[in-house]
Amino acid sequence: MKRYFFLFTILISVITTRAADVYPTNWWVGMKDPSLQLMIHQKDIGLFNSISISYPGLTSIKISKVENKNYVFIDLVIGKTVKAGKFNIVFSGNGKTLSIPYELKSRDPGNGKTRIKGVNSSDFVYLLMPDRFSNGDPSNDMVSSYRDTKVDRESLVARHGGDLKGVEDHIDYLKQLGVTTVWMTPVVENDMPLQKEQGLEISGYHGYWITDHYNVDKRYGGNEAYKSLINKLHANGMKIVHDAVYNHVGDFHWFVLDPPMKDWLNNWDKPTMTNHRDEALFDPYASSFDKKVMLDGWFVPHLPDINQRNPFVAKFFIQNTIWTTEEFGIDGWRVDTYKYCDEAFMNKLNAAMEKEYPQYTVFGEAYVNSIVGNAYFTRNNISAGFHHNAQGVLDFQACFSMVEAMKDAPSWTGGVNKLYMTLAQDGLYKNPMNNCLFLDNHDMDRIFSTVDEDWKKLRMGLNWLFTLRGFPQLYYGTEVLMKNKKTSTDATVREDFPGGFPGDKEKDNRFTKQGRSDKQDEAFDYISRLANFRKTSSAIIGGNTMQFIPKDGLYVYFRYDKNQTLMVIANSGDKKVKPDWTVFAERVKGFSRVRDVVTGKIQSISDLSLDSKDSFVFELLN
Repeated sequence: MKRYFFLFTILISVITTRAADVYPTNWWVGMKDPSLQLMIHQKDIGLFNSISISYPGLTSIKISKVENKNYVFIDLVIGKTVKAGKFNIVFSGNGKTLSIPYELKSRDPGNGKTRIKGVNSSDFVYLLMPDRFSNGDPSNDMVSSYRDTKVDRESLVARHGGDLKGVEDHIDYLKQLGVTTVWMTPVVENDMPLQKEQGLEISGYHGYWITDHYNVDKRYGGNEAYKSLINKLHANGMKIVHDAVYNHVGDFHWFVLDPPMKDWLNNWDKPTMTNHRDEALFDPYASSFDKKVMLDGWFVPHLPDINQRNPFVAKFFIQNTIWTTEEFGIDGWRVDTYKYCDEAFMNKLNAAMEKEYPQYTVFGEAYVNSIVGNAYFTRNNISAGFHHNAQGVLDFQACFSMVEAMKDAPSWTGGVNKLYMTLAQDGLYKNPMNNCLFLDNHDMDRIFSTVDEDWKKLRMGLNWLFTLRGFPQLYYGTEVLMKNKKTSTDATVREDFPGGFPGDKEKDNRFTKQGRSDKQDEAFDYISRLANFRKTSSAIIGGNTMQFIPKDGLYVYFRYDKNQTLMVIANSGDKKVKPDWTVFAERVKGFSRVRDVVTGKIQSISDLSLDSKDSFVFELLN
């Protein structure tokens, strides 16, 4: 392969050095894929007629000048002998020279050991919104250079000032709760003005209006604050999940304001919104039109839809995902709006990540209408025209069935039978242990309100959440019984965590036992005990499941391996029940006692009975 070297001469009359507008902003030597595509963005950069790089081992440079003269793409191959260091990308022509510095770094030796460890069935994920969790550094609440400078905690839809330092300040709280992994809604830059949604002028406090994929929002503390938080999480034996959005961006993203080429976005002759029908992707009778509208239609006018079939677009996002993982030490990825992304692109991205990080895990958000749809967007056993390679998904169907089982009276296909039937279809998945389980999230009514603030019903759902196959996700504040339903805006279920902000009263500080009511402290203590038990339960982390058909609202399943047997039992009916143990002899034979894993209480299995809405997680003892 040809090697390129730049020979500097004194004949060039004008020399300029710049360090901005190169993506990825840096790279690493020793990557398994030696290819690197640099995107250079600067006014009239494409008018230079000569581009040179001098660095030992960099080979096979390909230069692509595209429709927009403000962009140039450079393809490199980084040889195995290339050392970490800095070099210049030199543009010349018409008596001018532009020299742009670039750096290749050494990879972190902790990858796969102390960082980038993946997320699996041993984890307990805590979902929070940084703007609404805690404000650890009020000095970054307002950034004057951003388009939205409003900070107002009295407004549901304005920014409130929460940041990454606030999360870092409460790692001990999360550890006490039993959390192993923190998932935050997107933290990268959302430099968007207020947007009209649902009749309100809404800020991008939630993080899903991305305008720069290489910079953490300064209102959260920027890149250094993100590194500090992640390093502290890792030092405490915890993990981080990064929330990614590939389907769309905010319409003030720099590559929307100045697109490299005409097909960078999915453009339509007239405004076309997605039909949201995931069935169009696996329906054997689907039309090409419906599939195109599903994938290429926009969410709303201010969220341009990205054309991931464009190879330059695909390369940009794949490299950004690798860059983010290596730069910050990301352990797992949650992908927003997964079902709207180009399917071949997502498989290519996942394969590229697994090549660099064999421990890489991703769970995609696919808000679907069926269990088939749920399974379709992960590795599955479905005979369909396309097969996804994501390890897991957000398990919406399990969520819906758990909520129905908590709320509704049992019927042939409803109530607790809905949960039984949902799990009975796990054969659709290659490995349902990779699915993320949840009772609610930032787009849903809070679960405590959904069950009419009935602690016994919520406790039943929590027992399922922490013991079923997969790994649990808890939405921030559920542990202290935060409540509300969506009304005119999603913001009503995204309220500030009490005690996380300057001026909050200490007596209402839910981060402390003293600031919680007796009921709130009972909920916190229950979840903490259950979550910390889960950490060392081999039956939950890697064991088998056996469930029995519910009868009269009594639902029983077992998690077991050669070392441990757990029984999860719930009476969803309205009458007291004494189990007929002959029905469950297949699993209880040889055991005479049960131990409540939360309270530690031991009793004879033959004495066990359950009042209405009682539920327990028992370890079986001889």
